[in-house]
Amino acid sequence: MKNYIPTINISSLLKSNFNSRSATNTLKKIEQACVEVGFFQVTGHGIDIKKIDNICKIGDKFFNSSEKNKKKLAPKKWNKKNKNVYRGYFPNSVNGKEGLDLGDLKITKKNLMKYKSPFVEYLDLNRSFKPSSIKSLSRYFDNIFSLSEILFKGIIKLYKKDDSISKRAFSRLKTLSTLRFNYYPNQTKPVEISKQDGVALGCETHVDSGVFTILYQDKKGGLQVQNRKNKKWYDVPFNKNALIVNTGLALEYLSKGKFKATNHRVLWNKTKRMSVPFFFEPSYDFMMHPSFLNGSNINKKGIFFQDFLKSSLKKFIEYQR
Repeated sequence: MKNYIPTINISSLLKSNFNSRSATNTLKKIEQACVEVGFFQVTGHGIDIKKIDNICKIGDKFFNSSEKNKKKLAPKKWNKKNKNVYRGYFPNSVNGKEGLDLGDLKITKKNLMKYKSPFVEYLDLNRSFKPSSIKSLSRYFDNIFSLSEILFKGIIKLYKKDDSISKRAFSRLKTLSTLRFNYYPNQTKPVEISKQDGVALGCETHVDSGVFTILYQDKKGGLQVQNRKNKKWYDVPFNKNALIVNTGLALEYLSKGKFKATNHRVLWNKTKRMSVPFFFEPSYDFMMHPSFLNGSNINKKGIFFQDFLKSSLKKFIEYQR
């Protein structure tokens, strides 16, 4: 099926308060994509592609540095000297790929104690990165977080609610949003063989945990999305000017299942490749409840997002402690 993954120009959302005709039309396209596919590509997102390329170069340089340099940022499981448990560098012995998970870079040693969550951690990037690279990473986190907020406010607008309620769900420093670098080295063998169709995979079939994931993949591609109805798999084509957006379990929960999280996977490729996903995840103390979007009472008791996240991460081997 050609163009199974829709491409949506979202520039109108960056220029208005969602009330213009063009913004309304854009939101309808996003709604349709979320309901029918769970994935879409966005152009007109306002983030300079050159800056994204620079972020990829920073990641590539890190992954091609010495094991000693990389393990300076490894969680305690792989570096007993470190205190971090969830953030940091993951070696490819875990699941066939290397990873680097970064939380909000505004977290410092001084303000860390204010936040009561095991997911909020301080990672001293100065141990492995140059100051200029850290500055670039911090700016990208800020930019991609802001873009995610715009998309979430758009979803809220679809429910004819005041988009200011997004502040209840997302607070900087308390957010558990994660900027991740996935580095697929020259894999000598696949991570697994799909039981469904026998395809060799570099990353197993899964759904994401947060509200949105916003991904940049390199031109080698490999990402596939499963059609919910016919269960067939479709490639996500590379578009150098686009970012890939998909819905996660948290949005599925908050929308009472209207916007379902969608299965996706990565094909095995013998040559190295990299992707940079941003997992847009609420504040750790945000009370998750389906009435947040659908009901009138958004103060109902539910489940704290950090507990929701902890439960959903159990299926990922890199987070098993």
